[in-house]
Amino acid sequence: MTKAKKILDVGCGDAKVKGSIGIDSIKLPGVDIVHNLNNYPWPFKKETFDEIYMLNIIEHLPDTIKVMEEVYRILKKGGKVHIVTVYWNHRHSVTDPQHVSFFNELTWDFFTGKRKDYYTKARFKMEKFKFTYDKAASIIFLNIKPLMRLMSYFLCNIIDGMYLTLVK
Repeated sequence: MTKAKKILDVGCGDAKVKGSIGIDSIKLPGVDIVHNLNNYPWPFKKETFDEIYMLNIIEHLPDTIKVMEEVYRILKKGGKVHIVTVYWNHRHSVTDPQHVSFFNELTWDFFTGKRKDYYTKARFKMEKFKFTYDKAASIIFLNIKPLMRLMSYFLCNIIDGMYLTLVK
């Protein structure tokens, strides 16, 4: 008999991932544990979870390094963290006053060893990375992804988000 995966949904709000433990800073339907996510450590033992979901939450937390170190601490070896976040130069990144951290594709190099950063021991392997594109930009650029990717260096509101999976 296989043991069920232990899954955490960080900042779940009222849309918790099915089968997960939901943690958030306010009590909403689906939130199992109320905890200020800016207070470390989070209320879990080391290497507790097989999977962690962080869906549109990391941009709300001010200390990305601390967040990733906490994820690393509570994730089992071989465990996965799934992150969805808004892209740094998309309008949704700056129109929500609760967004305090901003990300692009190079941010994750800090945690995958592609850069020689000495400020954290939280090191993951990138398993999956995908951009999501703004619907209006997709129409304008005929949904030609390489062109959209290139133009995103010069124009805002082309890439609207990123989905990535990191493995401990």
